Formats: sequence, C-alpha cells, structure tokens
Amino acid sequence: MATTNDLKNGIVLRIDGQLWTVIEFQHVKPGKGGAFVRTKLKNVLSGKVVDRTFNAGIKVETASVDKRDMQYLYKDGDDFVFMDTDTYDQLHVPAATVGDAANFMLENQTALVATNEGAPLYVELPPSVVLEVTYTEPGLQGDRSSAGTKPATLETGYEIQVPLFLEANTKVKVDTRDGSYLGRVND
Repeated sequence: MATTNDLKNGIVLRIDGQLWTVIEFQHVKPGKGGAFVRTKLKNVLSGKVVDRTFNAGIKVETASVDKRDMQYLYKDGDDFVFMDTDTYDQLHVPAATVGDAANFMLENQTALVATNEGAPLYVELPPSVVLEVTYTEPGLQGDRSSAGTKPATLETGYEIQVPLFLEANTKVKVDTRDGSYLGRVND
C-alpha cells in the first residue's frame, strides 16, 4: 500500500482488480477545498488510457510488476514458451498475452516479459527486428524505392509491404509496433 503522495510515473497500481500504470500525475491544491491528485492511467493488459482523480493522502494499492529479458524458445500449442536466461526457468505465455509480438518473434530471440505474481502480463519486443523475406514477387529492372510497394512474406509468416525492388532471401528491418518496413539490412 502507498498513498497518493508516493505516486511516480511508471508505478503500477491495482484498482478494482485491474493493473494500471501511472503515465503522468499532478498534485493540485485549489484555493478552496482539499488537495487532490490528477492522474493519467494506462491499463497494463488492454492499453486503455483513462484520467482518474484521487483525494490527496488516500491509500492506493500498488502491484509489483517484474520485467525480465527472456529468451523465446518455441511454441507449444497455443502457448509461447520463454526461458529466463539467469535461472533457466521456463514460462508458458498464452497467445492472447503475446498478441501482435508473435508476428515478429523467432526462436532464441530475446524479449521483455512482464509478470505479476507469476502471471504473464505482456511481451515487449525491441522497437525493430531484422527478419528475412521468404517470398515476394520478383522485382523488375527499373523499379525504385519511390515507385510503390508490394506484399512480402517474412520468415515468421507475417506479411508486410516492401519497395518493389526487394527480392526474396533479403534481410529487412521491421518496426515491431506497426509492422512497417524500415530498410534493407546488408550482412
């Protein structure tokens, strides 16, 4: 338990059985009436952002969120299996928790896994990853990067839009937040 005076950006609160991260907060002392704390909270699981006001000094329940770099090992049915590289403990994370990150994960890749009391909350990948294009229509002579895009299938099975000149078996940098093409990678 903590009071509203202890709030900081990034602290995780348990409100009505759900976990919320404090994005920003402001202590307000109006001329009339008691002081209060105006906060902007983000739901840890859904990503929904809400504004919430607390009276100053009231108690709020904090939750401990453990964030660790873990190595993705393999897919087991609907679960993704991650291993803590320090303790070698394995953690089964449901596909719903992994979400869109599954489109950009390869075996043995490192990802940040957040847990609360042993239960996985979310998986966070680096802002960009390097993946190989396994299939795309052949490029034509004269196709340039400003001419347009075509679909390409990555080694994870995810499809992105790439410039017309790109060919299969080319390594590309992909933004993990929106799946956009960032550039070609030369080995």
